[in-house]
Amino acid sequence: MQTFLIAPSGYGVGLTSVSLGLVRALERRGLKVGFFKPVAQPHPGDAGPERSSALIARTHHLTPPEPLPLAQVERRLGDGQLDELQEDILGRLQQLENGHDVLIVEGLVPSPQVGYAVRFNGQLARSLNADVILVSTPAEESLEELRDRLDIQARLFGAGQDSPVAGVILNKVRPGPLAERLCQPEPLGKALRLLGCVPWREALNTPRTSDIADLLGARLVNAGDYRQRRVQHTLLCAAGVPSLLAQFRPGSLLVTPGDRHDVILAAALASRNGMPLAGLLLCSALPADAQVLEQCRPAMADGLPVLAVDRAPEETLRELERLNREIPLDDLERAERISDYVASHLDHAWLTRRCGTPREPHLSPPAFRYRLVKRAQAANRRIVLPEGSEPRTVQAAAICQRRGIARCVLLAKPEEVQAVARAQGLELPAGLEILDPEEIRERYVEPMVELRRHKGLSAPAARAQLEDNVVLGTLMLALDEVDGLVSGAVHTTANTIRPALQLIKTAPGCKLVSSVFFMLLPDQVLVYGDCAVNPDPDAAELADIALQSAVSAQAFGIPPRVAMISYSTGDSGEGADVEKVREATRLARLARPDLAIDGPLQYDAAAIASVGRQKAPDSPVAGRATVFVFPDLNTGNTTYKAVQRSAHCVSVGPMLQGLRKPVNDLSRGALVDDIVFTIALTAIQAGTAAG
Repeated sequence: MQTFLIAPSGYGVGLTSVSLGLVRALERRGLKVGFFKPVAQPHPGDAGPERSSALIARTHHLTPPEPLPLAQVERRLGDGQLDELQEDILGRLQQLENGHDVLIVEGLVPSPQVGYAVRFNGQLARSLNADVILVSTPAEESLEELRDRLDIQARLFGAGQDSPVAGVILNKVRPGPLAERLCQPEPLGKALRLLGCVPWREALNTPRTSDIADLLGARLVNAGDYRQRRVQHTLLCAAGVPSLLAQFRPGSLLVTPGDRHDVILAAALASRNGMPLAGLLLCSALPADAQVLEQCRPAMADGLPVLAVDRAPEETLRELERLNREIPLDDLERAERISDYVASHLDHAWLTRRCGTPREPHLSPPAFRYRLVKRAQAANRRIVLPEGSEPRTVQAAAICQRRGIARCVLLAKPEEVQAVARAQGLELPAGLEILDPEEIRERYVEPMVELRRHKGLSAPAARAQLEDNVVLGTLMLALDEVDGLVSGAVHTTANTIRPALQLIKTAPGCKLVSSVFFMLLPDQVLVYGDCAVNPDPDAAELADIALQSAVSAQAFGIPPRVAMISYSTGDSGEGADVEKVREATRLARLARPDLAIDGPLQYDAAAIASVGRQKAPDSPVAGRATVFVFPDLNTGNTTYKAVQRSAHCVSVGPMLQGLRKPVNDLSRGALVDDIVFTIALTAIQAGTAAG
């Protein structure tokens, strides 16, 4: 088993961020990762759990051993109990050794109070037989000065071939000549390998409006979205409104005296027009007029946070400078983004060589999402989005275009898309296609008539149907002008599926269209089918759903072990509902004797190893199912939503299966990330079908 000790070169190098990114990078390789911070080092003002361990646990769903308190460690070191202390640390580390491929151990951070950190980390590395990864932040220095400084720090761990230092990760690298020289081959020389160069990115250090409220002890006039909105910049509103309006930007926190009613109304108007301000901070003891606030109710209902403090604006700005920029323990969105960002700047080829092949690939949710994006980028497909001016869809299309996930086509008037982009402070990337339906609709009338001639469709009727952008986009897919379609942010599932059934048809060998959700549980990804389309399938249809779901799981890297879910296991129950599941299992086995499939199985017997051994000891699926096929829509939809909400897991989908070409439906409550991943799924489906 590979062990890495992450050793900081000094204070403030972003050690926690690097740990988050390294764990994410290793998880993406399918490795089972363990994390341990042996010694808790609380920061000023920290009253809760040790920060690195808590963030790793909450972001990556790991369970690190409890760290030793710093005061206890120092007392034992002072008493000459170094050997006993290391034995205690090794004992705690034993909790992680079984079942893990890689261990990440975070070392002590040097500070004026912890001057012994380097010596302690060196002894710890030798005790653990660990590779040391130094983490450093470049100062205002030349490349030669940086090399010398890092070489000295590496030598403190041992010289020459006896040195355990495997390499260096440079964090918070600012733009400039040094950053440019770090892009050269072997910038640190042959003695020290550069394992990662993480550029500084201001957007990853932005606090939430709620963090500002906590720092200032502000009163909540209106909470709104204050736990989701982020403060990109602070604007002191001292000038007149006309000059201020030009300075309003997405993420602005507007700091203004409570009696500046013109600023308050201007902020509300900007918010109503789609400007996602971080919030309005009312200062001084002068309260805002109640009638003015009443005029702002629509903006507040849309999520505009409004805070109030009794300090003067200038004093408030000075208070804001004291904000702790470290990741708050409850800010999981920021921790996730930092994990992904740091991971994307590490040397994955070196990690692959050093850590080897996992004993059994572990498809964690981060690994699933990462592979999803990589495969979509490789597929390079053109995906049409009929809801082209819907704000979440515009954001998702921009992300996909920028990251190369898909070549997106928005069906909407260009001026409407541009207006949405401006309101959100979004720059539309080059290459993002926007097609005005009014300008292209007429040329699709004749192909529509031809495709539906057997139904007696006339040109006027075709023209009327093509007024629906979902129908128009589906026809583009039928004519091979695009590779896939994603809709549903403002349309029902029926609106999305009906045109597909009429114009695309089912794939050869498929009797029906069904769906699956990819359930991203904390430590694995499961497939649930069918939770969105077929209300009450018969045995033959249920068998078809099982086979389609198994193929979908396999296509996305999940070994299919299919459990046919019922309220009873094996031969323990009787009745029409159980018999349907039993017959569906028989039919699916006949069609695919190579597939691991069993049923009827109760959910706990399918999912939990101990229950599976007890209730179905001879089953190849019980206790280790990866694909769960539900007997009807009532059961499937209820279960997926209960698991999603109760386990706080992300569900990707529904992904439709059984069509000749990929069409996918969105939940009307879909987030931007949900749409991005659904576009990625669609691109992969299109690439698989083409292959």
